[in-house]
Formats: sequence, C-alpha cells, structure tokens
Amino acid sequence: MTADNSTTDRWPPEIDTTVAHSARVWNYWLGGKDHYAVDREVGDRLSRINPDIAFTARADRAFLHRSVRHLVAEAGVRQFLDIGTGLPTAGNTHEIAQSLAPETRVVYVDNDPVVLAHAKALLVGTPEGRTNYIQADLHDPDTILRAAADTLDFTQPIAIMLLGIVHFINDDDEAYAIINRLLDAVPSGSHLALVHITAFFNPEAKREEVRHWNEHGTPKLTIRSPEQIGHFFDGLEILPPGIVSTTRWRPDIDDVPEVDGFCGVGRK
Repeated sequence: MTADNSTTDRWPPEIDTTVAHSARVWNYWLGGKDHYAVDREVGDRLSRINPDIAFTARADRAFLHRSVRHLVAEAGVRQFLDIGTGLPTAGNTHEIAQSLAPETRVVYVDNDPVVLAHAKALLVGTPEGRTNYIQADLHDPDTILRAAADTLDFTQPIAIMLLGIVHFINDDDEAYAIINRLLDAVPSGSHLALVHITAFFNPEAKREEVRHWNEHGTPKLTIRSPEQIGHFFDGLEILPPGIVSTTRWRPDIDDVPEVDGFCGVGRK
C-alpha cells in the first residue's frame, strides 16, 4: 500500500470534550469506543427523544456497505472520495471496496480532530490499492479536490460518498453549490452516493431530536425533505430504487422498518 497522508506532519488540534460532537456520538451509537462522557450523555438523551436514532445510524452504515458493493462489483468504480468519514469502525469504505477489487483507491476526508488521530487506521489497505486521509472541511470543496488529486485520477470515474454530512451544511444554496462543484470535477461514469436526515416518518420526534442536538452538540443540523434531497442529484441518472429510506435501498433483507435517513445513488 502507498499511503500519501497529507496530515503526517500535523498533530490534531485540541479536542473539546465539553461539547458533544457528531462523529463521536455516531461512533457511540454504532458500538464504538471513541467517545467521551458528553457524547454518551447527549447520545442517550437523543435516544430517549427518538428511540429509532441508533437504528438509523446502523441503517446508514449498512447502506454504505451495500452502495460500495454495488459501485465496485456492478458499476466498476475503482476510486472513492469519502467525505465526512467519521471514526473508523468495522467495514470502512476501503475495506469493502478493496475486498472486491484490491486495486481500488480511496481518499477519506474529515474535519474532526478525533478522526485525524485515527487516520493511520484508515490508511491500512491492500498493497495493490492506495488510501489517503485529508484533514479538510466540506465547506471548502476546492481544497478537498486539490488534495485528493494526489491520490485519485480525475480523468477516471470516482464515487463521491456523502453519507450523513450534507445535513451539516445549513444553507441550502451553499449545499447545492458544494455538491455541484464536486460533481463538476469528476468525469462521466462517476457516481454520487448521499444520505441525509429527513422528518418524513416521525416528524415530531425527529424535529425535537434535531432541536436538542443543535442546542447541545456540534456541528448544527438541518432537516431537508425527500424532494430537497432529490435535487442534490439534478443532472444525474438516479439508480433504482430512487431516493428512499436507507433501509429500502437494495436491502439484503426485507421487512426492515423505514427510517428518517433518506439516500440515493446517482450516475453522471
């Protein structure tokens, strides 16, 4: 493996353990170990407000597995730009992709200093492939694209993975502009995979959950409708079954409850 870690000479900035952070709370819900007392406290409060939240987190992760499998095995994608990586857990993007095609290249991007501290774990891939980690923010797509070009070939198809991150871009116009900038940079045959929170099935609980999070956690969340989420795929061929709950996107098993996390995969 060749690991061109652009963060090699940078230590993580001081981590604020007094405010819950989305990546650490998510890790807590997924059964990980990288969280602090404040993350567990807020995570437990949110679970009481909306008992489905931990299941929603697991459904998001399961969608990651299924979408990456599809993109590699059926769409033939060999490059991934995974923005909003989160903390490493079992079945990271490179592990799934490289188990099917060892030559796959994966670039992870996150702005959380805790994720930076775990970057080495994300950089362990196959000898044939390449993995890299970039400390950057989705608000600055040009920086992401410049750094990713050290590892990815932007003349060949790339899958842009935005799972559970765009809802942290609170301004609608900015969110659409960022995704358009990323898609403009990749060639035909590239894909966008996206997960975003909604308040479609359980609106009262979801809105109270988000209100509580925005009061006690960081970064702040924005709920969008399935129709608004669909607009992120404007100009793309949306793969069946369309913009759906994460549990309904090509599920491995049937009769799984739908959740207020909607997803889609589109082809440029």
